[in-house]
Amino acid sequence: QVQLVESGGGSVQPGESLTLSCQASGSIFPLYLMAWYRQAPGSQRELVASITRNGNTIYADSVRGRFTISRDPAKNTMYLQMNSVKFEDTGVYYCNGDRRQAGAAVIWGQGTQVTVSV
Repeated sequence: QVQLVESGGGSVQPGESLTLSCQASGSIFPLYLMAWYRQAPGSQRELVASITRNGNTIYADSVRGRFTISRDPAKNTMYLQMNSVKFEDTGVYYCNGDRRQAGAAVIWGQGTQVTVSV
């Protein structure tokens, strides 16, 4: 059972960039699908972006063109490059991994706070 830990969150100003990391305690190869979710205060957790082991990506309309999701098997790490951040990008960002295997539970990290403010 691999464990996921997010890092890289913090406070940034609108228009700036930030990179989030999701480091796994072991190989990420078994995680066919990995994703970033975020949750603003009082709001439902939503999908930000996802990436398969093969490199296929999906982005939420609100972040497409600004954010880039990637995964590095050599470092057992998934990244979220956030460019041109906006106020509405504020929230707790969670790392997610899914083996897409019968009987395997979805894995979540503890979350990292991103605050966009002037």
